[in-house]
Amino acid sequence: MFLVALSFAYFAKALSGSYMKSTITQLERRFDIPSYLIGVIDGSFEIGNLLVIAFVSHFGAKLHRPKIIAVGCVLMSIGTFIIALPHFIIGRYEFETSVRWVVNSTLNPSPCPVGISADLIKDGKLVPAKGCEGDSNLSMWIYVLLGNVLRGIGETPVQPLGISYIDDFASEENAALYVGCVQTISVVGPVFGYLLGSLCAKIYVDIGFVKMETITITPSDARWVGAWWLGYLIAGVITLLSAIPFWFLPRSLPMSGSRGPEKPEQTSFIKDSPFGKHKYPADEHASFLEMAKDFIPTLRTLLGHPVYLIYLCVTIIQLNSLIGMVTYKPKYIEQHFRQSASKANFLMGVINIPAVALGMFSGGLLMKRLKLNLMGAAKFAFGTSLIGYILSLFFFAMSCENAKVAGVTLSYNSVEGISYDKHPVFTACNSDCSCSASDWDPVCGENGITYVSPCLAGCSGSAGSGKNTVFSNCSCVGVAGNFTASTGQCPNKDDCDRMFPYFLGLSVITSFIISLGGTPGYMILIRCIKPQLKSLALGFHALATRTLAGIPAPIYFGAIIDTTCLKWGHKRCGGIGACRIYNTTAYRIAYLGLTLSLRTISFVICIPGFILLSRQLKEEERNAIHGALANGGTELEALRKEELISNSDQSQRTADNSTDRETRL
Repeated sequence: MFLVALSFAYFAKALSGSYMKSTITQLERRFDIPSYLIGVIDGSFEIGNLLVIAFVSHFGAKLHRPKIIAVGCVLMSIGTFIIALPHFIIGRYEFETSVRWVVNSTLNPSPCPVGISADLIKDGKLVPAKGCEGDSNLSMWIYVLLGNVLRGIGETPVQPLGISYIDDFASEENAALYVGCVQTISVVGPVFGYLLGSLCAKIYVDIGFVKMETITITPSDARWVGAWWLGYLIAGVITLLSAIPFWFLPRSLPMSGSRGPEKPEQTSFIKDSPFGKHKYPADEHASFLEMAKDFIPTLRTLLGHPVYLIYLCVTIIQLNSLIGMVTYKPKYIEQHFRQSASKANFLMGVINIPAVALGMFSGGLLMKRLKLNLMGAAKFAFGTSLIGYILSLFFFAMSCENAKVAGVTLSYNSVEGISYDKHPVFTACNSDCSCSASDWDPVCGENGITYVSPCLAGCSGSAGSGKNTVFSNCSCVGVAGNFTASTGQCPNKDDCDRMFPYFLGLSVITSFIISLGGTPGYMILIRCIKPQLKSLALGFHALATRTLAGIPAPIYFGAIIDTTCLKWGHKRCGGIGACRIYNTTAYRIAYLGLTLSLRTISFVICIPGFILLSRQLKEEERNAIHGALANGGTELEALRKEELISNSDQSQRTADNSTDRETRL
């Protein structure tokens, strides 16, 4: 029962965590915030986790563990509901558009306002709308941040207390299998999380509150926001349900006969039966004060271990690269290959995550089959990472041309070559219109060029309504001045569609190869240090990677991605909002370049690591030989003494003694 309950809790936390990653672009657009703030929101989960992990790990084992896990699941679900809360407070989503939904009318307002009063436009920007003075200064994304912190706090007891409970009350043979089952379920969670993200991204944010025929944008539009809140409500309900069984589970279970009278709460997180020497009995009589006094010298010993220290540095740098890459991968697929958020999330869930899971499982299997020792595991992990790194270099070649947007990636005069110089959006063809330069309301001209808004395309008339609006007499579209334009960006992405399958194929292969080294890499951490330091080493490693990789990586990756933005959206009440269009070449170089640069640094640090590891193994081998010789010498001395005694007293020597001596020799 406990195993089923814990597996469900693992599934729920993995589902809500991956759903959070899948809603990144939706949250950016809904709250009009840049990518680095999304990074802060994403990292807040780890902050919540770190706030309580020491208390939970220390005191949790002494209390009713299933009930503490239940409290954690309830907190996680409350946090998930808080994330969805702004949707019900903030009001309807309003995006910049000049398209109006007019029923039974042939007379549409002109997209080119000629006689607009001068006080509404200032330096090409519309003056903030009225009614903004009463708006709260506290942004709604704060609720998302606080909800995510609460999710982090709630998630803390699930792993350490759940795994230790299984370890204490399951038999030795079954414990490893049970832990394996739980970990497998936690890999299934992200698949469903991304699929839920894909489903919700297709549904419009205000579904049920607005008439869908009045919505003038499609899911592939840069202004589209899916029903991000719906997934959080679903994830919150699932997490709340996962708490129920834990309230009815006992504090302790009858011990299995095979375990013997072992003390509960004696946790052994990694089952490593062939290497029994790495387990050590806990000192039952050590007082808390003695343990506290001993903590600093033990930590100093641990950090003074050169191989562990290098391993720590390498994994922190590799995890910075990995977390940054995974967090912004759906966004990269959306922006670079012009796919919808729904499709990007679907592909992450169906293709990428299973490849990673298969890689991790295969890595563990290979390690067992090849019977890898410590150096073998290190070489295997390094080799897989290096092959993945070399294959990742091919991503640079998988380029996709930027969208042709007049005044952003093209000048109005030269509509052939794409350039990223500062182009003016105001030109002779739209000079008669009083346009806003800050609006993003793209229209596709008959010439295959996208214009920032119908006004900036010089359109003077429009017919139809909603998505079917057609703008006419667009002076910037053609010389004759009677060319038309339709709503939305031009779909000229043939080169992207050709390149995208290759990108996906390579992405799956690299994910699988890099994941192969995951299990052997983790075994290095367990085996490179003395058994007495193992628990502290694992705990300090988790703390360091969360603090130095989990929290900062999404923030600085987001900040660097922000520098490649070509056109920012604007908030209704003034101020910069979310990015509408990126310089895809700069985005590709920044995103992939940062990922691979971090991995290059980690490979350089690996070189002294291998040298020190081989020295450590040689020293251990030498000590083992010396130890064996010393033991052998003592036995030989004892046998010589026995021989002298037996020679002086021949009469007492019997055949049995002779046999015994031969056996001992």
